[in-house]
Amino acid sequence: MTDKLGFIGLGIMGQPMALNLRKGGYDVAVWARKPERAAPLKEAGVAVYGSIREVAANADVIFTCVSDTPDVEEVIFGAEGLASGIKPGSVIVDMSTISPDATRGFAARLLNEKGVQMLDAPVSGGESGAIAGTLSIMAGGAPDVFARVKPYFEKMGKNIVHVGDNGAGQVAKACNQIVVAVSIEAVAEAMLLAERSGVDGKKVREALMGGFAGSKIMEIHGNRMLANDYKPGFKSSLHRKDMGIVLQTAAKLGIDLPATTLTTLHLDEVIKSGDGDLDSSAIFKVLRKN
Repeated sequence: MTDKLGFIGLGIMGQPMALNLRKGGYDVAVWARKPERAAPLKEAGVAVYGSIREVAANADVIFTCVSDTPDVEEVIFGAEGLASGIKPGSVIVDMSTISPDATRGFAARLLNEKGVQMLDAPVSGGESGAIAGTLSIMAGGAPDVFARVKPYFEKMGKNIVHVGDNGAGQVAKACNQIVVAVSIEAVAEAMLLAERSGVDGKKVREALMGGFAGSKIMEIHGNRMLANDYKPGFKSSLHRKDMGIVLQTAAKLGIDLPATTLTTLHLDEVIKSGDGDLDSSAIFKVLRKN
């Protein structure tokens, strides 16, 4: 029997993800804080409910994709949250990027109090990946729960990995954000060195793309820096939020992440300058000023 699906969080990422589930032929129920975000889904045949609680009561597997740890907690455990209407045996799949420790706590509470399993399944690939259904999905939770949800993941992503127990998906996402942020910092420094040396940055980027320095970051973010076009693929403010999760996790483990710390300070400068809504490649603007 196919599960009925629910989706909470119809933002830049969540809306196309929910649409892809519907396009995959599944029954989907949603709630939207902003009704206009649900309009394309309603046109596609998705059931739109007036509360999160109603979604929970009418779905077996509910996906969440919201901004931060407190938002996930409110969606699940708030007065009208998922836990107030969810049925035992259901699954909550959180595709937000939040604290691994909080995730483990949420999962234990859901299982103990409601008989509900949880997966953490943050994603990488940005808005374009969400629209195309090509996201990288890194999941934490019980293997049998992952197996149950995997067919739905396959409508939203291409690289789908069960990383480990609850919280492991969020750890993997933290690792992802380290690599992305520090790589953006490295590309920004390279482009600055070329610029200050009087060498054509476009030609430098072209040359580097053919060797070990070639990467998606060099390709996409390097081009943004050279074009001075910082329309967000991922906002600096949200990337900074993720780096906070990384550094909090590292502090609890007693490890230093020096490159991550430096990059986070540069994201702070981006935000302080009023550019928090720009793409995180705006780190280049900060380096140019220094």
